[in-house]
Amino acid sequence: MTVPVSAASAVDDVNTDKLRQAVTVGGIMTHERVLQRIANSNGGTRASGTPGYAASADYVKTTLKKAGYRVSEQEFEFPFYQEVTPATLSELSPVATPIETESMQYSGSGNVTGTLVATTNVVIPATPEPSSASGCAPSDFVPASATEPQVALIQRGTCTFGEKVANAAAAGYDAAVIFNEGNPGRTELLSNVTLGAPAPFPVVGISYADGVALYNATASGPVSVAVATDIINETRTTTNIIADSKKGNPDKTVVVGAHLDSVLEGAGINDNGSGTSVLLETAVQMAKGKAKVKPRQMVRFAFWGAEESGLLGSEHYVASLSNAQLSTIYANLNFDMLGSTNYVRFVYDGDGSADPDGAGGPPGSAQIESVFTDYFAGQNLASAPTAFDGRSDYGPFIEAGIPAGGLFSGAEGIKTADEAAVYGGTAGEPYDPCYHQACDSVNNLSTAALNELGDATAHAVMTLAMSKTGFFEDGSRMAQRREVPVRDFDYSGSHMVR
Repeated sequence: MTVPVSAASAVDDVNTDKLRQAVTVGGIMTHERVLQRIANSNGGTRASGTPGYAASADYVKTTLKKAGYRVSEQEFEFPFYQEVTPATLSELSPVATPIETESMQYSGSGNVTGTLVATTNVVIPATPEPSSASGCAPSDFVPASATEPQVALIQRGTCTFGEKVANAAAAGYDAAVIFNEGNPGRTELLSNVTLGAPAPFPVVGISYADGVALYNATASGPVSVAVATDIINETRTTTNIIADSKKGNPDKTVVVGAHLDSVLEGAGINDNGSGTSVLLETAVQMAKGKAKVKPRQMVRFAFWGAEESGLLGSEHYVASLSNAQLSTIYANLNFDMLGSTNYVRFVYDGDGSADPDGAGGPPGSAQIESVFTDYFAGQNLASAPTAFDGRSDYGPFIEAGIPAGGLFSGAEGIKTADEAAVYGGTAGEPYDPCYHQACDSVNNLSTAALNELGDATAHAVMTLAMSKTGFFEDGSRMAQRREVPVRDFDYSGSHMVR
């Protein structure tokens, strides 16, 4: 049936029936199984900088060329990071105590035994709002000894982890321990953190309680600690795969993206083999299937590398464009995890209506959100907004002022009782229990999610490709870009930055 579209969406009502019928779960699963076989043959991973990623990129490139797209491969260098063995942290004196810890993404590698020295502006007890600027200025650090190893003790808060570590390095420290801030939601072991770039020494995170214990001990006298990390930090090369439709106005391009890489720990068949496979099947059926879509706007299917390293593929792509080239991009659609087993139909919150601060996407993003929400409503399916928080490849497009939107079925977050009542599944359990784990395999997929979100993906891609009407009240599209403030995201991909 034709899905009714409200006036608020400011795009045309496009009949997407044939394309949605052509994009089947069977077709999507064909690509998923290939990605699984590739991982099986390459050490169980498809991470950027590994043979598994290269084979995945070759498969995507070959599939798109066969479907008739103009395909290019955008190569770029990136900082490859791999933890070889888990980090360790121990207090040696005055009381020998092992401390639970995790290394931070882009920590340096090494073994450091030295005196622990806290920054001068630790805030204990923590106040309700983010309160600690510990380590955010060079003057926060007591200058380190020139002769004896010393380890900086830093509290989370205010600035990025990378800024704190850079200041510690400039002050002469040999390692850094960062403890959680202590505010509600910021007390547990500090993990899933990125420094943004390789650090010159070991950097680990600990909980607020362990940080307080160490800080209090330093007030009573010298504290000796041992920090050990075993890390590979090196520059490697990876690629983005870009495929342009042969039809459509190149001055009004819709960039439709999904990241192609997995984490090192697994095959990434949901994260993000699902987004990859849905877009591949959509692209194939638009070009060669019964739908045979002849888009008015050019459609650029993009498969990003090194997303799991911090959105590096999409960042490289956007940074490589001139202002004139950026001005031709009509919209960005992003699809990251569409097959979570305990799923919710999440739609990126373009209008900011679900955000306490009202932070949505650039102008036009609200209309993209309504393309998805109107579609789901027309199918009698509930949907829920999810924030633009920097966790996926829409980030660089938003920073460039490009309208963005897309779908997400959930990651490590916990499904609520209200969500379970609406969407089914199990309350109190993660949306994807195999997120960033070895079990993210072809068996870690909901075919119901792939069916529902796959159809919504095909509908949105075709709608934006065919619509004569733009996003704005007068029917126009954004024809000229201007500099916009950089979004102060708390995440860079799946990792926290502050």
